[in-house]
Amino acid sequence: MTQRNAASTPEADGVRARRVRDALTAAFEPARLEILDESSRHAHHVAMTRGPEAGATETHFRVYLVSRLFEGVNRVNRSRMVHDALGYEFGSGLHALALTLRTPEEESALA
Repeated sequence: MTQRNAASTPEADGVRARRVRDALTAAFEPARLEILDESSRHAHHVAMTRGPEAGATETHFRVYLVSRLFEGVNRVNRSRMVHDALGYEFGSGLHALALTLRTPEEESALA
């Protein structure tokens, strides 16, 4: 069972969250993927005005992703890989991601 920050919201299930999940699943074949929508914690931000989803409410996510594709890849490049996989979403209203990206071995070492 995942431990969540008490301020975090439940697993995201909105339209954008489902697209993010689909894109990350296709790109990374995750051993584990958790997506939390934290947009409500950032309601003071100005709504995004670009892209086909101007004013979208799903703008901030916390992503926990475990994939063997991160083996031998440093933290910065892991983040770049995720941002590249979600390029469309950033162009259509996604504003920010808080990322935890691990290999299966790194995940096992935490148990």
